[in-house]
Amino acid sequence: MYAGFGDGLSFGPWILIHMERKARIGLAEMEAIARIGAAECLRSGITTVGDCSFSGASVAACAELGLRAIVYLEVFGTDASQLDGRFSDHRSRIEHHLSDSVRLGISPHAPYTCTPELYAACLERDLPLATHLNESSDELEWLSTGTGPWEPLAAQIPPPLGESGIRALARRGLLSSRIVAAHCVKVDADEISLLAENDVAVVHCPRSNAVLGCGIAPLAELREAGLRVGLGTDSPASAPSFDMFDEMRTALYAARARAERPDALSAAETLELATIGAARALGLADEIGSLAPGKLADLTVLSLAASPFLPWEDPVTASVLGGSPERVVATLVAGEPRYEKGGEAWPELIADAHSARSRLLSRAVATS
Repeated sequence: MYAGFGDGLSFGPWILIHMERKARIGLAEMEAIARIGAAECLRSGITTVGDCSFSGASVAACAELGLRAIVYLEVFGTDASQLDGRFSDHRSRIEHHLSDSVRLGISPHAPYTCTPELYAACLERDLPLATHLNESSDELEWLSTGTGPWEPLAAQIPPPLGESGIRALARRGLLSSRIVAAHCVKVDADEISLLAENDVAVVHCPRSNAVLGCGIAPLAELREAGLRVGLGTDSPASAPSFDMFDEMRTALYAARARAERPDALSAAETLELATIGAARALGLADEIGSLAPGKLADLTVLSLAASPFLPWEDPVTASVLGGSPERVVATLVAGEPRYEKGGEAWPELIADAHSARSRLLSRAVATS
């Protein structure tokens, strides 16, 4: 429901628009948006999400619709007081929805919205942790010099660190194998080495990075360094959908374009990024991500009927290049059907979500 806001703006102004619009809605609207988001994930064949959640609304949504999840509650600010306030309040509200299938994590949002002290306090919580690292040039300019398009945000965010977030966290011993880092677009060889040495997992979000003009992440270099790399859709605020097939294709195209080689990323390697690779990044590879005895029966049933890939030469290439949410026949989570094509159309979920989007689009009215 956030799709298209601020399209064409650079990263800093784009974030300002989303901050302002998010302030127009309350928890009920956030929950409506989360429910349709969970439904769209299942429709796209996604069985599991790692969701960085502003309010924790996705906990109830995933529990209700049967989508497996680690929900990382977002925190922002300078010190551990955020954990005793905002984080604890949201955790208390959603606790009864948590289970083996819907688990709690924590997300210090990014080094430009959280100090290293807050990162340290989050790591002490012994929860899965997700964050955003080295996503854009705008971000790095602000963190390094305190200048650039982020200056209008100066009063709302911590002071710049004088270096990139990766370097700042590494220098303080705050990189960990429990961390899942989204993006990592603007990373040099030394920063890749720091991530690898500390076994930080990386979530590659090529559509979001392209739409926001952030660049193309060095996927080949990240993989060659031995990092656990998975594929993510990021948010429809930037992507602008939960279409994992489109995400796979974008990852393949971008990797080949960056390397100027058609063998830079194969269809099989791309499918791995979206399945067992993503499961490794989330720390769930022993449970999901591949079809193997003893693992949970998370399955996507895909039909290639009416696609140009039928009959196929190679089923993996056909699935990656020819798959789409419209070709998903069913999505099963732990063996239970959670989406079946031609089944429930979710009219109430859609109506509630459209109402929430209308609130996001409404003009704020000043009162005296």
